[in-house]
Amino acid sequence: MKTKKASRPARMLWIIPLLLALAACGGGGSGGGGSSGPDPGGSASTGSSSPGVAAGSGGEESAAPSGGEEKKKPRVAFVYIGTPGDGGWTYEHDQGRKQMEEAHGITATVVENVPESADAERIIEELAQNHDIIFTTSFGYMDQTLAVAQRYPEVKFHHVSGYKTHDNMTNYFGKNYEASYLAGIAAGKMTKTGIIGYVGAFPIPEVIYNINAFKLGIESVNPDAVVHVVWSNTWYDPTVERQAAISLLDLGADVLLAYQDSPSTIQAAAERGALAGGNDSDMTRFAPEAYLTNPTWHWGTYYEKVVQDWIDGTWTNEPYVGSMRDGMVGLAPLGPSIPDDVKALVESAKEKIISGEFDVFKGPLVDQEGNVRVAEGQVMTHAEVLEMNWFLKGIEGKIPQ
Repeated sequence: MKTKKASRPARMLWIIPLLLALAACGGGGSGGGGSSGPDPGGSASTGSSSPGVAAGSGGEESAAPSGGEEKKKPRVAFVYIGTPGDGGWTYEHDQGRKQMEEAHGITATVVENVPESADAERIIEELAQNHDIIFTTSFGYMDQTLAVAQRYPEVKFHHVSGYKTHDNMTNYFGKNYEASYLAGIAAGKMTKTGIIGYVGAFPIPEVIYNINAFKLGIESVNPDAVVHVVWSNTWYDPTVERQAAISLLDLGADVLLAYQDSPSTIQAAAERGALAGGNDSDMTRFAPEAYLTNPTWHWGTYYEKVVQDWIDGTWTNEPYVGSMRDGMVGLAPLGPSIPDDVKALVESAKEKIISGEFDVFKGPLVDQEGNVRVAEGQVMTHAEVLEMNWFLKGIEGKIPQ
């Protein structure tokens, strides 16, 4: 998410000492394929789409009997940066919410379209007055979440992708760069021009390391291909993102990937006979024949576990880093125009990542200026990945300072 210029998820984890806590973690997500489409009915059965109103409480009084005793269920709330209709980031969080509700038989409160400003702190505080667990699903809510957590010690706060914690506040995210590497393999095999485009959201480590992972995947099958990067400085602005995609197509790119929530890049590529992928969710439906693939998120199992930990009295504030192995990070099915041999190649690499046999950021890694950033045989730690502010050799485009 964005702090004006950049926030949302892991946007971004700049503080080195606290990143070490994240690096030490790993845990479970939901896994499975992508989702079929946005929820036409909005987000929650109890909730508010207005950022000026914090909705009422969710949850039930008790859980299923265990050992002859009934356990109380928590009242749960979610704070969204957008709406599930974005078909991407918020949509996937909302799918996770639904999975959690079904698993635990509760109804959560949802507040949509909450700006990353003082309004967020006000809304989070209103929710804290009558909820037990609050998920704030944008990086730009970090400081506001912490401020409220310090005032409401009995409430458990979960902030996506941030680096700050408190006794009753933690953070969660995943290694989506693993899926970006796989998307790169598909892109490298499918390009005919050797020119591949990437519509970057904001020049922050989260986006940078995903672009680098994408390039490494391409390089593994097509070392001569070049990746051109254009920044949109948006998370969701279909018009701007479409223009950025067209600029890359005009350069001769015949395969594109984008890090925004809209399908604009895919749709622009389809009009030119090119291939493209988006971000966050399976976007096949927007242009099936032009679809490549892209990283996806699956939050449901994590949300289920948080609620169960609260019920069992085992909740901790230990940060959580998911991966392809536990299913929090996924890869959307490759599009129908991708040949079977390419699909098999991607699947083989996926199995190696999941088994731990392969690390995406293993040296030698050389940056645009020819500097060796990671020596041969060495592997970047997760904390080092989260600080990445440089592009690999073979990427055309600058990172604004």
